[in-house]
Amino acid sequence: MTELQSEAQANNRRALWQIFTAAFVVRVLYILLAHTFKVRPSDDHFEFGWEMGRIGRSLATGHGYSDPFTGHTGPTAWVPPGYTLLVGGVFRIFGVYSKLSAFVLLTFNSLLSALTAVFCYEIGLRCFNRRVALWSGWLWALYPAALQYAVRWIWEMTATTCIFTALLVLMLRMRGIGDKERSEPTWQQWAAFGLLWGILAMVNPSPLIMLPVTALYILFAPQWQTKRLAHAALAGVLFLAVIAPWTARNYAVFHRFIPLRDNFGAENYYGNSDWSTGFPWGRTVPLENHQILAEYARMGEPAWAADRAAKANAWIKAHPARFMRLSIKRAWMYWMGVPKSVEEAGVLEYFRLMSFQFLSLCGILGAVLAVWRKKPAAWVFLSAFLLLPLPYYLVTVQARFRHTLEPLICILGVYLFQSAELRNETVDDN
Repeated sequence: MTELQSEAQANNRRALWQIFTAAFVVRVLYILLAHTFKVRPSDDHFEFGWEMGRIGRSLATGHGYSDPFTGHTGPTAWVPPGYTLLVGGVFRIFGVYSKLSAFVLLTFNSLLSALTAVFCYEIGLRCFNRRVALWSGWLWALYPAALQYAVRWIWEMTATTCIFTALLVLMLRMRGIGDKERSEPTWQQWAAFGLLWGILAMVNPSPLIMLPVTALYILFAPQWQTKRLAHAALAGVLFLAVIAPWTARNYAVFHRFIPLRDNFGAENYYGNSDWSTGFPWGRTVPLENHQILAEYARMGEPAWAADRAAKANAWIKAHPARFMRLSIKRAWMYWMGVPKSVEEAGVLEYFRLMSFQFLSLCGILGAVLAVWRKKPAAWVFLSAFLLLPLPYYLVTVQARFRHTLEPLICILGVYLFQSAELRNETVDDN
């Protein structure tokens, strides 16, 4: 290794440490100064983790993985256990719905969000250049929209985003993108690939739609080699090993195959029924409706969700045109922002929506430009833009659902502007 290469590596390590430290400190300071650890106690603290908070309370108080809404309604598979077990463990140590528990969970979110800034830097460096890497890392570290879910929401978005971005970094390393010399992916890397996808499935299964894309990108890089199949099989076995205990638990409890979660039917019914407007204003299971809660408890969660799924499917079949209109509206809101209800809207709402729309546009244009210029992994990034939103177009949409894509939006948006700036500099030089 030359002296110049050693200096470049030292500069990268220094930049990564500075970005991570700044990102983490900014987030923790916000939690402390804005008092976001003081969660509103309305609806018996339901906003403290929502369903995950309820299940966490049940775990901490000895009632098992159950009761996601109000009262003792029985076992649940409404959400997978990855983040929920963390909530239950924190409640057990620091108190159920306590301020200290909120601070610990939000600080953990902040740690993961700060790590995401580091991953943004590495993706930018490997696929583009150091300038894109620096701007991407610092933008994620300091831009308010990038930290909002880490410091305010006790939910899985920050963990999902961090793990998914880490998987993209691992994918690039296994392809040798950005390395001086490309080497064959090791079995340790394939093992990490399978384990990380399994962990992500236990936190939020939605991004699994990208698993085949990332796996194929590695398998066929730069050309097909049959010996990679054995390592890929190892990754698959480890992935299944991670999710198998949870799937076995669900079968033992509910006597039916529920690999990850069982709430899709309820979400589909909420998003596609006579009263659906496309806007996510309301709750899948209204806490104040004792009749629905009693029905949910009496039927048991899987049967109740399956009943809702059948009703939603029947409605979609009977109203294809309206379903298409709702899906188009949801697709628009995924990228252009979900407006708040009339009661919540204010002057700042317009600026929030403009910022949301601007970032989406920059990310999309940056992805198209990267594909056009044949940048490394550009097709994988564009596939993420095309595939990750699909379930939300069809069922329901909220602004937080875009968060998994936001590191890529950040990197590709920076690449778009950096490319325009370089082109202007070239024109000026001429």
